[in-house]
Amino acid sequence: MDFGLKNRLSKIFNPKTGKTVMLAVDHGYFQGPTTGLRDMKNIIPLIPNADCLFVTRGILRNCIDPKIETSICLRVSGGPSILGELSNEDIIVSMEEAVRLNASGVGMSIFVGAQNEDRTVSNLGRLVNEAERYGMPVLAITAVGKEMVRDSRYLGLACRMAAEIGAHFVKTYYCDDFHKVVEGCPVPIVIAGGKKLPEMDALLMTEGAIKAGAKGVDMGRNIFQSDSPTGMIKAVRAIVHKGATAQEAYDIYQKSKKSSAVETADTAMEKV
Repeated sequence: MDFGLKNRLSKIFNPKTGKTVMLAVDHGYFQGPTTGLRDMKNIIPLIPNADCLFVTRGILRNCIDPKIETSICLRVSGGPSILGELSNEDIIVSMEEAVRLNASGVGMSIFVGAQNEDRTVSNLGRLVNEAERYGMPVLAITAVGKEMVRDSRYLGLACRMAAEIGAHFVKTYYCDDFHKVVEGCPVPIVIAGGKKLPEMDALLMTEGAIKAGAKGVDMGRNIFQSDSPTGMIKAVRAIVHKGATAQEAYDIYQKSKKSSAVETADTAMEKV
C-alpha cells in the first residue's frame, strides 16, 4: 500500500482510534430531494462532527464549503432513480474528477443477488484498477437482491466478494451474528444506518456493530432525519470513538436536543 493511499485512508479513519464516523448525504442521486436533504444547508452544522462526508460531486461542488476540514468520500456510481432498477448502475465519475475534487476516497455500490450483479461487481473491479493508479481508496457499498435476507450469510458473501475484488473498505448492513460478517472480510467494515429508526435503536445498532468489530459507520437518515441531528451525530461519535454505551450516547443526544430547544426558545423571545 503506497503513501498516497495510506494518507487518504488516514483522513477517513481517525488515526487515534482507527475508526470513522462517515456522514452519508448521497441519497439524492436516486431519491431526489428526500426528507432531511431537501435543503442541503441543514447538513452544514453536522459536517465538523464527521470524520468523512460521503457525497456526490454535484452536492460537493454546489453546497459544501471548500474550506471544510472533514475528508470527502465521493459517490461515483449511479444511473437509475428509485423508480427504476437500482442495480442498473454504472460508474459515472472519473478518477481525474475525484482527484480534482480532493477526495480521500471513492465509493460505489455492488448488488449481490440482484439482476445486474455481474456488471456491478465488474464495475468495482474496473474502479479498483483505475483507483490504484492514483492511490485512491475504494469503498464498496454492498446491496443484496430483494429476495435475499439481510443475514450474516448473504451479507458475509457480499462483503467477502467486495474485498476479493479489491475494495479497500466495505459498507454493509448490520445483522444478527454480525461478527461472522466481520470475521469473513479481510478489509475494514463500516455499517450503513439504513432506514430511519428510533434514536435509541440506532444507537444500539451502532454499539452492537462496533463491539462486533466494525470500524465505524456511514450513517445518513438516522442522523439528518433525527429531531436533533447534531445531538445524534455526537452520540454516534461517542460510541465509535470513545466506546460509549448506547445509553451513554442517548444521554448525549437528549442533552443536545434540550440545549437546542432552549436556544430556539431564546431566539424566538429575542424576536418578540
